[in-house]
Amino acid sequence: MPVFDFKNEPVDKKGGECTYTSFHSYENEATPEKPIMVLDNSRRKWKHHSTGIFTNPVKRTSFEFDEEDGTVSADILRIDSRFISLLKWLGENHIRIRLSGQNTEEGYAVYKIREQAFGGGTKLSSEDGFLQFMIERLLSGNPPATDEIDEDAEESADDMKITSIQTITDFIACAGRTLPDNIQLWARRNLAVAKSHEVSPEERRHAQRALSIMLNVKWKNNYFESIDPVKSRQILDEELYGMESVKQRIIETIIQINRTHTLPAYGLLLAGPAGTGKSQVAYAVARILRLPWTTLDMSSINDPEQLTGSSRVYANAKPGIIMEAFAAAGESNLVFIINELDKANAGKGNGNPADVLLTLLDNLGFTDNYMECMVPTVGVYPIATANDKSRISAPLMSRFAVIDIPDYSADEKKTIFSRFVFPKILKRMGMEQNECIVTPDGVSAVVNRYSNTTGIRDLEQAAEHIAANALYRIETGNVKKVSYNAYTVNSLLG
Repeated sequence: MPVFDFKNEPVDKKGGECTYTSFHSYENEATPEKPIMVLDNSRRKWKHHSTGIFTNPVKRTSFEFDEEDGTVSADILRIDSRFISLLKWLGENHIRIRLSGQNTEEGYAVYKIREQAFGGGTKLSSEDGFLQFMIERLLSGNPPATDEIDEDAEESADDMKITSIQTITDFIACAGRTLPDNIQLWARRNLAVAKSHEVSPEERRHAQRALSIMLNVKWKNNYFESIDPVKSRQILDEELYGMESVKQRIIETIIQINRTHTLPAYGLLLAGPAGTGKSQVAYAVARILRLPWTTLDMSSINDPEQLTGSSRVYANAKPGIIMEAFAAAGESNLVFIINELDKANAGKGNGNPADVLLTLLDNLGFTDNYMECMVPTVGVYPIATANDKSRISAPLMSRFAVIDIPDYSADEKKTIFSRFVFPKILKRMGMEQNECIVTPDGVSAVVNRYSNTTGIRDLEQAAEHIAANALYRIETGNVKKVSYNAYTVNSLLG
């Protein structure tokens, strides 16, 4: 019998009758208007909550409803391509489920699928909530490149992890082609190793651990939604004072996403003196991109193996920092904040860590020695910071759009101290602003005292010293407020 691809053109398929056409969807939530699948309701209107089982797709793709007058079958008309493998798994294993749907002119639009807790005989993984976890993962993922065959609110499976062999097996079966092709092939090979009794227990343990790490990451494509320039500017203004040229350059760089719906070809290199807010700029960009972020501190990395992981031939082998960052983020699209890039050439081990960064920055894929698989990096946006860009090698520099972060002027530091730094310190200590006052000449004294240093870190430390002194005097001296002028500031700070 014919089955249909995404263009509804018949292609050959061996086996039973396929009644549906599939469609691509990038929706991360199913609703009656944007359902997981549509069932035939021409002969009978189905209840909002209906129980039953999917038939074995080797015979026919339909759902058998448990009705008062017996079992009634309805063909599946349309299905989100991400759920085809899950449907096959549910049908082959006769798992009893409950559908939540709505009758429409097109058919019965299913937007929730839940396991029936009673009835027994299911083949669900031993870990609770696997089916719900699987559905949430599929909704958050991308459609496969090719097809293959309210009162509803319940517990969330967000915290579930794929760890056991049974869960790993079921996940691979249900995820189907929603996984990148090379990871799908890698997963099946490692699962065979994890189940094999012809290899050592150590090899099985490493294979199972690698599978758990890899499959708990949501591997997404490189399509990015448009970014609101006005909201982006608001985020930058919230995080940074002044720096008008820097903000404009950042907006110009990331606004390219609105035209191409992919990340810019080059990451950002934020170069400038210590304490000028380079890391804060990086965090603001991650907020604008709506991506999780992770940091790599190059000053603490002196061996490439820290980034690439160690081979499984060693008993204490483990993934590298980069793969661990994917695992911690839980998805493949994220911002890598590479601190102190100018120290990346200071390798003391068996190679240069900077060479590993080049592979990551090229977005062609990254191979971790422990995972033994190339992981896609097209969704990685690198943002590096450096105090001295002259110490960065030419190959590394060529991977970035450079933004110079200037030091603040004396007037800017006064404004930052008064409007941002000092109020933040008072709030952190649980103090009201009228309990500790620094007069304008006192603010000038603080700034002048650190005129030979860059950035605002010294100002933050001075603010904390002043606020702590005021709190001490209020608590022990029976006073309600303390004021600091130039003389008392200089006396206090020594």
